[in-house]
Formats: sequence, structure tokens, C-alpha cells
Amino acid sequence: MEIIELLKALILGFVEGMTEFAPVSSTGHMIIVDDMWLKTEEFLGKYPANTFKIVVQLGSILAVVVVMWKRLFSLIGLYKIDGQPMMKRFNLLHVIVGMLPATIVGFALKDFIDDNLFGVVTVIIALVAGAFLMLAADKFGPKNPPITSLDQLTYGLAFKVGLVQCLSLWPGFSRSGATISGGVLFGMNHKTAADFTFIMAVPIMAGASLVSVLKNWEHLSMDYLNFYIVGFISSFVFALLSIKFFLALINKVKLKPFAYYRIGLAIIIAIILLV
Repeated sequence: MEIIELLKALILGFVEGMTEFAPVSSTGHMIIVDDMWLKTEEFLGKYPANTFKIVVQLGSILAVVVVMWKRLFSLIGLYKIDGQPMMKRFNLLHVIVGMLPATIVGFALKDFIDDNLFGVVTVIIALVAGAFLMLAADKFGPKNPPITSLDQLTYGLAFKVGLVQCLSLWPGFSRSGATISGGVLFGMNHKTAADFTFIMAVPIMAGASLVSVLKNWEHLSMDYLNFYIVGFISSFVFALLSIKFFLALINKVKLKPFAYYRIGLAIIIAIILLV
């Protein structure tokens, strides 16, 4: 594989790592950058290129594990503080309930998504639609959110947030954007909604990557292995740099600035396409 192709993997990993945790859609950004400039589909093929855009997110998910390992390990009983579970109420069942709707819908619509939604135009629409959901969350969410800790999360609330997360199956909508917006509308503060989003992302993205690899196995080749590895490492490194910054930022700036960015990006890309 040529150096220029590995450089493209590095760039896509950078895009993924820097945008995964902000509610702007990392997949949407990768599709825009790839379809309009890098053109990896030309040497990978359509389905391997789509699979890469999913699998490369595992690098960002590994960054979540590194940063939030205490909380994640407490969910499976591998970490305790002062002899007690780190989370007294929040547990693995909350995560399972929250990820269940998107898992079922994603499995049912996998073919449709692969064939119809991995494109610049559909991403532009999703960027705008997601932006309006985020603006609605900031406007109509409670001014003094009653839920300021994952310990206060109920199973019913986890399920409702999970239903909203189904919107993120549309590339460009953003998993964190949908889930944080849902959490805020249902009474969480932004930081708690973000924490729940990132914790749910670990099993969801691991599962999505496995499904995508198995589904497209016949299209994949060991010739692409270096491309995937470079993208994974790049995504991991840049995600580590961005995750703590975002978690510190989200409770201060809320969702509105990210929504305006999404709308602005959609307008710019639409103009480029029309010119």
C-alpha cells in the first residue's frame, strides 16, 4: 500500500478522533472529507470504505476506555472505591437498556444504511436535522436539570434516551448529539448526558464494528490491513487529546455552538457541491 494511501488513513483517523466526542458527527465528517477529497472508495471499494469508517471509531472508543476506565470497570465489578461499587445505582443494566433500541434498529436497517445513507447529501440533511434537535434540547430542556449524576438515572430514562439514540444510525446525525440532546430534554444536565453517551458508545461501537466486518468480510482483504491499523492508531491518539477537553466544555457551552457549527458546515458543503 502506497504512502499516500496510508496518509489518507491518518487524516481520516484524525477527523474521527477530533470529532467523535463533539456532537457534530464523526462519521458525517469522515464521509464529507473522504467523498469530496480523499476518495478512498476508489482503491478500497465501497463496502470496505464504509466498514473502515465504522471500524476506525474503535480507536476513539479505546480512548474512552482509557479515560473512563474506573467507571467502566465498576460496571462489571472489577473496580471498587473503599470497598463499595463506584456507582451505587448506575449499573450495567442501564447501559444494556439504553443501547437496546439502537442495536435492534441498527441490525434491522444495516443494509439500507450501507446502501443509501453513506453519502454527502444525506449527511448534509442529517447535520441540519441534528442541529435543530440540539437547539430544541437547549431551549426546552429544564433550566435546572434534576439529574446531575448517573446515580440518578432510571431504567425508563435510559430506555427513552436509547430511543433518541436511534436517530444517530443516520450518518451525520451524531450519536453524541442525539443522545446528549435526548438526555437534556429528559432532565439530565449536559455533563451527565455526555457521560452516559460515552459509556454506551463502548459496546455499541464494538458491536457495530464486528457486524460491519462480518457482513462485508468477502469484500475485505489483508491488503487493507495497514490502512485500517493506521486509521485506528490515529483515531485513538487524537481522541485521547480531545475527550477530556470536550467533557470539561460541554456543561459550560451547552449544545448551541455545536448546532450552529453543523448548520454552517452544511451550508458550506452544499455551496461547494453546487458550484
